[in-house]
Amino acid sequence: MRKAILAAAVYVVLSPAVLAAGPRFTAEFPLEECWFDTRGGNAFFKLTPGRQLYLSNQQCFATGKCDELEELWITVLKDTRTITLTDDGRKRRINTRVVEEMEMADGELVEISRNFFATCRPSRDVYYFGEDVDIYENGKIVSHDGQWLAGKHKAEPGLIMPESAFLVGTRYFQEVAPGVALDRAEHVAFDLEIQTPAGAFEDCIKVRETTPLEPDSESIKFYCPGVGLIADGDLLLQAIYDPKDDKPRR
Repeated sequence: MRKAILAAAVYVVLSPAVLAAGPRFTAEFPLEECWFDTRGGNAFFKLTPGRQLYLSNQQCFATGKCDELEELWITVLKDTRTITLTDDGRKRRINTRVVEEMEMADGELVEISRNFFATCRPSRDVYYFGEDVDIYENGKIVSHDGQWLAGKHKAEPGLIMPESAFLVGTRYFQEVAPGVALDRAEHVAFDLEIQTPAGAFEDCIKVRETTPLEPDSESIKFYCPGVGLIADGDLLLQAIYDPKDDKPRR
């Protein structure tokens, strides 16, 4: 049963230097119009518990173009996390879905992050509420760099993936944690056909990710409807593990 929620508009204040550096990126979102759900997601960003994507750069590594074998598992967990936002002294509690990302390099664990997402209904936009991060070296946790949580230390939710109206040139912040995490996305292309080891996909979109915290860094990602992330730089989708399937789809 749907529960009543407290409307709370969120206004994010970023430094003038961040806002003045290059093109403008949206940092204010209509959260007051959402009632949030831990399931669902949208065609490009599914939040189905038990679902897992496996990506690697094994093709790049096999040809000698990449120095190390990188692997990434993205798993939608059954776990949820409650996030508390405050606006004008009023609190709003939002349940989010935990999505785990595990990264390995040459068989060694590099990072495990647990990311907190929720679906805005009725729009089906997916918002990002923070992440817990464990960075590993030689099998031990050495830092939590990049960790943030909406409602803490002036951090606010960002938009991770809009449901529709994919317009080339659209720009928005995915993470809004000043001084810690300020990833932002720009829509670059759509209606693409992409081939990966997991199969051929149509109607895909291309997203460029940058951050003012590292002005020279850039990440290019491709998402396809019904699947989600299929490419992140040299990492390509190798398999999809769906809780409804007995075997992975390759």
